[in-house]
Amino acid sequence: MFQRDDTIVAVATPPGHGGIGVVRISGPDASSIAQALTGRREPFAPRHATLTHLKSSSGSAASIDRVVVTFFQAPHSYTGEDVAEVSAHGSPVLLRAIVGEAMSLGARLAEPGEFTLRAYLNERIDLVQAEAVRDLVNAVTPLQARAAFDQLEGTLTADIREIDRGLLDLAARLEASLDFPDEGYHFVERSTAAGEIAAVASRIGALLEGAERGRLIREGLHVVLAGRPNTGKSSLFNALAGAGRAIVTDVPGTTRDLLTEMVEIEGVPVTIVDTAGARLTPGDAIEAEGIARAHAARQIASVVVLLLDGSQPLTSDDHALLEETARVPRVIAINKIDLPGAWSSANIQASALKTSTLTGAGLTELRRALLKALGGAEGFRDVPAVTNIRHIDLLTRAQEALRRAEAAAMTKAPEEFVLADLTEARTLLEEVTGKRTADDLLGHIFASFCIGK
Repeated sequence: MFQRDDTIVAVATPPGHGGIGVVRISGPDASSIAQALTGRREPFAPRHATLTHLKSSSGSAASIDRVVVTFFQAPHSYTGEDVAEVSAHGSPVLLRAIVGEAMSLGARLAEPGEFTLRAYLNERIDLVQAEAVRDLVNAVTPLQARAAFDQLEGTLTADIREIDRGLLDLAARLEASLDFPDEGYHFVERSTAAGEIAAVASRIGALLEGAERGRLIREGLHVVLAGRPNTGKSSLFNALAGAGRAIVTDVPGTTRDLLTEMVEIEGVPVTIVDTAGARLTPGDAIEAEGIARAHAARQIASVVVLLLDGSQPLTSDDHALLEETARVPRVIAINKIDLPGAWSSANIQASALKTSTLTGAGLTELRRALLKALGGAEGFRDVPAVTNIRHIDLLTRAQEALRRAEAAAMTKAPEEFVLADLTEARTLLEEVTGKRTADDLLGHIFASFCIGK
C-alpha cells in the first residue's frame, strides 16, 4: 500500500512568505537531484550545510537563487533515507519552482505526512512518536507542546515496552508449562502468575490515571455560554476572548448565530461558544433558529457556563435552563453583581460564582472553575502520560484482558486460558506503538498530517 522505493519532495515550511523556506527531498535519488538542482558535480558532504546557487533546468546560465543545501545520508536522517534539504528565500513562488524542478528530475510530490510515515516504516520512530510529531506541529499552547514533546522523546513508548517485557517473560514461563500438562503450572506458581498479572494491570492503570485530563489538553475544551437574553453572555464572551468579537446591545435577541473563539486557560486550549439567548417564546423565525442551534451546542459542550442575571428576578426561562443543564458539567455564574441584587444565590446553588463582565470581577475564578469542572485545575499543571484517545482505548482494553487473565489464574483455569488473555493484552500494546498496526489505520493517521511533514 505504501510506496517506499521512490524519491519524494515537498515544501517543509508553512505556507506564505517568510525569510527562509525549506524544500525537503527524501529517497534514493535525493543526493543526485540536489546536485542537479545546483549544477554541482561532486556529492554533498553528509551533515554539512553548503552554500551554493540554484540553477534552472531551462538551460539558462543564470542562477534562480542562492541557497543552503544540507544532506543527510541514510540511515542518519529524519526519514531513515537519504535526505536533502534546500533552504532558500521564503517566496512561495520560488519554493514552488524548486519543487517543480525536483519533480522534473524524477521526484514525486509527497503525500501529507509521508516524510514521517517513512520515518515510521524505517523504524526511526514508532507510531506514538509519529502521532506526537503531528501533535507538536499542531500545538497551540505550551502545555500541548510539552505533552507532545514528552511522547516524541519516547516516555510513553518506554513505559509500554517495559510492561510488554514483563508480559513476555510471564507468557514464556506459561508456554513452557504447557510441555508438562500433567503437572499444571510447572515454571510459575498459579498465585505468582496472578500477582504478576495484577502488577502489570496496575502499571497500565497508572498510565491511564489522568488520561481524560490528558485528552482535554490535547483536544481542548468546548465551553458553551448559556442564558436567557441580556444576561451578559456576549459581554462575557468578549471578556474571555480579550476582544470585542460579539456585538453587545440592550436589545434582546442580538446574538442570533453561534460565535466561537479559541482562548488559553492554564495552558489548555478552550473554544468559547457564544449562543443566542434562550427563551420559551422567540421573537421571530431567525431567533428561533438561533435558539435551536444554541440548544444543540449545549448538548455537545465539555462544560456549559450558565449565566444568570443577579439584578433581575429569575424567570421561567432561567428555571428551564437550570433544569436542562443539571445533567451536564456546568458552571453557574450570577452576573451583573455591580448592580443591586434581586435574589440570593442560595436560591440556586451555594457554589455559584459571582461575576461582573463590566468590572471584570469573578472572571479569574470563572476560568479556574471551567477546568475544575472537568478534572481539577491543579491536575492540568502536570502533563499526564496518555493524551491520545486511540492510546486510551487500547490501554483500557489491554488492562481488561489482564484482569481476565488474573481471574483465570486465580480460578485454576488451564494455562491456555491465561495465555490467550495475555496474548490479547500484548497485541493491544503493540497496536499502541505501531508494532502491529493495519495499513488502513496508518493511512488514516498520516492523512491528517500537513504536506512536508
